[in-house]
Amino acid sequence: MKQAKFNEEHQRKKASEASQEGVSHDNKKNASKNGVQGYKDKQKPRETEKVKPKKTRDGPSRRLRSGDLDVAEEMDDEDKVKRRRKKKLKMPKMGQEVKIPLTITVDGLAKLLGVPNDHLLRKMSHMGMDKLANDFLLSGEEAADIALEYRVVPVLPEDKGPELHPLPIPDDMSMHPTRPPIVTIMGHVDHGKTTLLDTLRNSSITASEAGGITQHIGAFSVQLKSGQNITFLDTPGHAAFSAMRARGANATDIVVLVVAADDGVMPQTKEAIQHALDADVPIIVAINKCDKPGVDPSLIKEELLQYGIQTEDLGGDIQAVHISALKGEGMEELSENITTLAEVLDLRAEVDIPVQATIIESQVEKGRGNVASVLVNRGTLKVGDIIVAGTAWCKVRSMTDDRGKSVKSIGPAGTVRVMGWKEIPQAGDMVLQAETESKAKDVVENRISKRKNKEQLASLEAMNQTRRETHERDAVERADEKAYSKAVWEYHNGLRSTFPEPPKVDKPNVDAPKPQAVPTVPIVVKGDVSGTVEAVEAALKRLPKKLIQASVLSSGVGPVTESDVAIASTGHEGVIIAFNVKADKKTQSVAKREKVQIMTSRIIYKLLEDIEELMVSRLPPLYVDEVQGEAVVQQLFDITVKGNTTTNIAGSRVTSGTITKADKASVVRKGKVVFTGEVSSLRNLKTDIAETTKGQEFGIAFAGFEDVREGDVIQSFRQKKLERKLE
Repeated sequence: MKQAKFNEEHQRKKASEASQEGVSHDNKKNASKNGVQGYKDKQKPRETEKVKPKKTRDGPSRRLRSGDLDVAEEMDDEDKVKRRRKKKLKMPKMGQEVKIPLTITVDGLAKLLGVPNDHLLRKMSHMGMDKLANDFLLSGEEAADIALEYRVVPVLPEDKGPELHPLPIPDDMSMHPTRPPIVTIMGHVDHGKTTLLDTLRNSSITASEAGGITQHIGAFSVQLKSGQNITFLDTPGHAAFSAMRARGANATDIVVLVVAADDGVMPQTKEAIQHALDADVPIIVAINKCDKPGVDPSLIKEELLQYGIQTEDLGGDIQAVHISALKGEGMEELSENITTLAEVLDLRAEVDIPVQATIIESQVEKGRGNVASVLVNRGTLKVGDIIVAGTAWCKVRSMTDDRGKSVKSIGPAGTVRVMGWKEIPQAGDMVLQAETESKAKDVVENRISKRKNKEQLASLEAMNQTRRETHERDAVERADEKAYSKAVWEYHNGLRSTFPEPPKVDKPNVDAPKPQAVPTVPIVVKGDVSGTVEAVEAALKRLPKKLIQASVLSSGVGPVTESDVAIASTGHEGVIIAFNVKADKKTQSVAKREKVQIMTSRIIYKLLEDIEELMVSRLPPLYVDEVQGEAVVQQLFDITVKGNTTTNIAGSRVTSGTITKADKASVVRKGKVVFTGEVSSLRNLKTDIAETTKGQEFGIAFAGFEDVREGDVIQSFRQKKLERKLE
């Protein structure tokens, strides 16, 4: 029975078992006859052929026979799967906090989260992000969005810090007192805005303005005959002061649009209309210079219709007043219209809250230091208060009104000049009151830090663009290299007949001429107030940049100093623009030694003309050849000159114009210029001459050129310097 059982089991094994175990077919027969024990004795391996048992994780195992191969393969596959499962991707712990910096590279975020870079890049691709490279920079917000995909809690840098905020406006303002209206006078340059204000306040502001035009925002409080107080803001009309006009429109209750009846709607009139409409401020039109003969104010009203200004007599709701600011005509009607509109608007403000105001202008005054014109919007500003505007703070040392009179406090809609600023605030900044000096300092430091962070974030995209271009260039090079390697393999294996050309590698050509860089004029801008500095900088940015460009190295308010000269001297032939400010003698001598030009001006349009002229003067000269005359070579002569040397003389006849010895000449043969250079000799017979005119015959020789032939055309020309422009 045992033998039969063994045989049945043995038949299920593969026929190759006998050959692997060294047993012949006869031995198997003998084994069946002699029993199992005899078979096992015959199959014992010799001592030299001992097989060591294979060790497994479960201990020594029997030797695998051929029939066990399939089973072994299945076991190997299972082991691989188990190993893979054990090597499962390690993910960050769900819900754990991860501190995210302001900016971080993709590689840095992968390390921070503890995930493989390729897994992170795939995750970003699924999120629709295009910054798919390890060295690309991510903002803190982008990194936080990615971190959320891994179910962790991103912790961004705190953006709070100490800060000041205006108090919310009460829903019911009826319990608070009324305030004077703030009226901004706007319009084109020289349309009479400041003259109008002079007439209203019985002053002469225009006489004090350089060139007779307003170049700053002026803030004035005027008491009408009715006793009503009105705060007027006078804005510049020149094109350079667009930002000032925009600030005036945004800080006002009513806009008085001044249009000259003899000039009509001009560019700055259109801009002023747009500023007022954008700020959603009611408008009163004052048509000035109506006393001039031949003017028709109705034409001005019809022209204003094109720009959305529909006056009452044309079916609209905008009041229009005919005035003569110079003669004072129509002033009472204009004042009544302003007062009536202010009553309709029911302007009120709180007086017992921390002050909220706006910087109108800022400047540096000799003996006073940093000074800012402030328009109070809410609350009351008092001497000794601590206020913050942008990144500047101030403990109010003293205040003066628009007539120079000292004041101790000022309420809503009032304007004062405030002294005591540690730094110069920027025009347009909001002014808020702080409880203590330390709070004010902390707020300023926090704002400076935030500004730096914004600048850092603003540079992210530019840096990523540079890296993106580098990656794209590298990818193209790798693709070319791969295609080349494939082509070489095909050539060596007979799949192509010609050897491929290696890919071209863009290497810098040292001998190749470098592209001409656009010349740059380094400029330092100094002005009397921040608004004019801003205007000059904006004007410089608007200049054409194709041929030459202005580079503003520094700007600021106050007189020109030696440090300004040092900054300007860092560039080649630096320039300092001093608008309404001066430089002392010592600074001027330093500038002369450092070859720095100081341009001073008090009138904006004259300054802009001077800047453009300066830029043009820095352009390389441009010349054009003007042909003065032509001649045809008729015969060649050899003559002996000093030193017994022979020279070739071309006997010629002038066909047009004049041939002059002092001018340059060209030799043209069959339409092609074969020589351009100096005339060494010009003769009529044996006499040296300076020039020869149409119809005359002469002999001519050229310096360094004797290959003149009969029939050649000689052109005499001179170079004319062209007048250059920035465009």
